[in-house]
This record gives sequence, C-alpha cells and structure tokens, in this order.
Amino acid sequence: MDNNAYEWRKSTFSESFGECVEVAMADNGVVVRDSKNPAGPVLWFTRMEWVAFLYGVLAGEFGLS
Repeated sequence: MDNNAYEWRKSTFSESFGECVEVAMADNGVVVRDSKNPAGPVLWFTRMEWVAFLYGVLAGEFGLS
C-alpha cells in the first residue's frame, strides 16, 4: 500500500508536535496512520466500521474516565 497515494487529514485540534493520527478515505474504506511515522503501517476499516466508530465517539463510548 502506497501511503502517499492518499489525501491524509488530521484534526484541527491536533498539536503541532506531530503526536496524532491521520485519516484518509480509500476506494474501499478508510485508512488511519500515525503522523510520526507516515511511511509506517496503516489501519484499514470498512466505511461501515468507520461510521460505527464515529458514532461511538459522539456517544462518549471512548471517554477517558
């Protein structure tokens, strides 16, 4: 997988220290990578898995408390 083939985005809430994740839309899903290691491995999710994750975030399922 060529990581440079994607249009990577990161949250506007990310710090400038590079300690964040980047997300890109792929033809068959969504890919996520560590911004500190752009040539490293990526996580791949189907679109439905990504939507389920986003709904979980919005519902507060991944809170730190």
